[in-house]
Amino acid sequence: SGNYYNQGEIRKKELEQSCSLLGIPASHVTVIDHRDLPDNPGVEWDIQLLAAFVLKHIEANHINLVVTFDEGGVSGHANHISLYTALRYSIQHTSLSAWLIYCLLCPGCHVLVLESVNLFRKYLSILDVPVSCLLPRDALFILTEEETEQAKRAMRCHHSQLLWFRHIYMLFSRYMVINSLRLL
Repeated sequence: SGNYYNQGEIRKKELEQSCSLLGIPASHVTVIDHRDLPDNPGVEWDIQLLAAFVLKHIEANHINLVVTFDEGGVSGHANHISLYTALRYSIQHTSLSAWLIYCLLCPGCHVLVLESVNLFRKYLSILDVPVSCLLPRDALFILTEEETEQAKRAMRCHHSQLLWFRHIYMLFSRYMVINSLRLL
């Protein structure tokens, strides 16, 4: 629930505001508050438990595209990496019958992982476009100026997390403009 700094309730509201700004209704936002899945950058989550929560959300909302972090978690955050690991686990370890039921509920569901880049490329902003276009990937999203501004407005909803370095991130990070993804 984002309670690492005892701000769980504040961060839930910020998440809902951000999602609303992006056109995601609150009814499609699930906040998990489970003692075995603490908001803590140093704690690796229980992969099987997390996988069960994620699959339940996918099935309940008939989601056909999941976008998550890759094995580097973009910033090395253990919780971000756990999300990737849980989705990979789900795909590799789901029983055939459960997978068939899942495919009937959510036909054509795909998982895309956001590729982590090195620190230099991470802060090149739009200047990373030529490199991103040349490297192999399954999908490449380059946001328009309007879309970038919308992403920044959504980030600004997270007041409790807007520390000085996140302002720098919003100004210079390629992830605010360019996202390269690969299929899991």
